[in-house]
Amino acid sequence: MIISTIIHYDDLMIHAIKKHATVQADGLIQIYVPEFKVGTIVEVIVLESSKQGEMRFLVNMIGKGRGCFASSPEVDSFIVNERNSGDY
Repeated sequence: MIISTIIHYDDLMIHAIKKHATVQADGLIQIYVPEFKVGTIVEVIVLESSKQGEMRFLVNMIGKGRGCFASSPEVDSFIVNERNSGDY
């Protein structure tokens, strides 16, 4: 999987390439990057990927937190109850 993006930093142009690799038995990590010229100096940052879990979307969290409401009728019910309680 290759994702290429152009990032502008000051007056320099930085070409970023994202690749996935597997660490070999001896700890070696190899990537093939034909996009760069021979002799190009690069910065390498290695991040360990976590296991892919189920994608969580913000919309799926609505109503899940303390004091949150999952639907409009729940909100209406809460407001009616608060108005009827007389503690305002």
